[in-house]
Amino acid sequence: MSARLMKKVLNEQHHLQQHVSEEEEEENDSEPITRSSINPFDLLNDQDSEPENQENELASSHETLASYDKEESSSLKPTAEVSTSNPKSKKKKKKKTKDNAAAANKTADDKELDLILEDLSLNVNSSAEQPVSAKDKIKSVKQQATSVLKVDPKYLNAENELRRIFGSKVMKSFESNNQASSSRQMRGVRGRVHYNLRKSVLVTPSDNWLRCDDSLSMEFLEMKNGHNYFRYVHSPSYSQSQRAFEAAKAINDINGIASILQHRPYHIDSLLTMAEYFAVLGEQPMSADAIARCLYALECAWHPMFNPLQGSCQLKFKHDTNKPIFAALFTHMKNLNRRGCHRSALEVCKLLLSLDSDDPMGAIFCIDYFALRAEEYAWLEKFSEEYKSDNSIWLFPNFSYSLAICRFYLEREACKDDGMNTEKSSSSDLMKQALMLHPSVIKKLVAKVPLKDRTWTDILNHAFFRSDQTGIPSLDHLINIYVERNYLIWRLPDLQKLLSGAAKTVIETLESNKSEVKDWACVRKEAFSSEKNEYGHLLVSDFSDSLSSIPRENLQQFMGVPRMMEDGMQDENQFANLPGNGHVPRGVANRNALAVLFESMLPWVTYEDREDGEPDDIQHDDHRQDNQ
Repeated sequence: MSARLMKKVLNEQHHLQQHVSEEEEEENDSEPITRSSINPFDLLNDQDSEPENQENELASSHETLASYDKEESSSLKPTAEVSTSNPKSKKKKKKKTKDNAAAANKTADDKELDLILEDLSLNVNSSAEQPVSAKDKIKSVKQQATSVLKVDPKYLNAENELRRIFGSKVMKSFESNNQASSSRQMRGVRGRVHYNLRKSVLVTPSDNWLRCDDSLSMEFLEMKNGHNYFRYVHSPSYSQSQRAFEAAKAINDINGIASILQHRPYHIDSLLTMAEYFAVLGEQPMSADAIARCLYALECAWHPMFNPLQGSCQLKFKHDTNKPIFAALFTHMKNLNRRGCHRSALEVCKLLLSLDSDDPMGAIFCIDYFALRAEEYAWLEKFSEEYKSDNSIWLFPNFSYSLAICRFYLEREACKDDGMNTEKSSSSDLMKQALMLHPSVIKKLVAKVPLKDRTWTDILNHAFFRSDQTGIPSLDHLINIYVERNYLIWRLPDLQKLLSGAAKTVIETLESNKSEVKDWACVRKEAFSSEKNEYGHLLVSDFSDSLSSIPRENLQQFMGVPRMMEDGMQDENQFANLPGNGHVPRGVANRNALAVLFESMLPWVTYEDREDGEPDDIQHDDHRQDNQ
């Protein structure tokens, strides 16, 4: 019951009692005081905003009112006796008694109201503090584990991050320049049809993209341990295109793969192959566009129950139809990183890691780098504590050093806020621990960064840091990945000072206690006990920012005429008549498929049929001839 309603009830009781006492004094009636029966629940009808579940509180308030009535009645009886025994002095003392009674009743009302409100507040607090069951605790732990990989969709858009970095004015001027250049190229050209494409979370579809068909879909498999498991499914027409792709891939026929994309623009494996081919040629914008088309087609096939941004959906890599999305997300993540969109790359990496707990792409070995570049230090510490509910993640080389760097920046922020946390280890202690566990990292960092100061020469002359190999294949491979991925961070002078200071401390410690060398060697062997390279499927080059290109002349052998194979490739007419595919434009006939694919990815190029039935060449050639 609210304070307003309680006060109204008390005032009503007070007025009734006062009215009865006045009648008794005026009529000189000796009968006992009787009060009209009023139900306080009737007042609830006038209070629509009050909740209906306040019966217990009303009952307790009635008990308080009953005790209040007894006290009032007992206090009123002596006054009644006096008034009947002295009728002449009644009128003289009436005004003074009335004022004193009103003042006394007012103070009594306030005290009673405070006591009732205090009781009600205690009841509310006691009902709010309910004991939490063990089942609810387990459920909250699972939700906390998945929340650390929860993806924020607003950070997936690279354009939004570029606006945050450079400002909206710079981005608007850049976009206006691009629109002006494209409008000059499209002047006098009949533009291709623009479709109303569905909105996408992973990428932003371009206006010149085609609609995505339903030849690729997704099916729900099962629900296990709080996770929903899904798998991509190919339609019969898509399976025919897949067989054609496998045939062209077996003979390294890039032209045959390009012809598949002419008939099925959203064939996933063909788009991934062409993206890799464009990257080798140095055509990064076209490579990124192919990856974006691939992700758009994969997202259009999502199941209605598939919501990967929450971290509770699984796409197991063991299913062949699920493998392309891992390759596409990994390449998209690297493209975002090259553009300087580190926060967007971090969100994609979280998504990639959440899709399969086995981490087939090795996202765990680069997520720390993106978190540091995006300055998400608090999240990185939280991730290292909650991921898979254990603390063994710090044994990996990348997390051993990255957590020390993370603590270094958190300490700097805490110094500004005057809120140092003394419970956790300091950054120097964590860096010392990383060097004791993985001493071979420092020699590779000195060569890769490079670090040419005399201090590093003195450090590397010590026997503990002299070797760059541990003798454990898995660990050596992970150290190579870490150095290739994270070496840019160590070009900052503050971090170099942190590393050199910790290295000198390690040298001083080993001079006084040499037994620690054996202890940390046992920890390494226990953590990486396998004699084989368990991470050999992860290529060091996949974690590098450097781009390798091949001259076009060396790729001519892959651009021949598509060859016929018994189990796969069909001729152009047969392939064009497959169910679900569109017809081949006449302007493409008898032309190199790869060249046509290059041209089709340009927004100002369109292929159409003439009304007289003769093949029409690409539109920008007609425009060039008209200008001549």
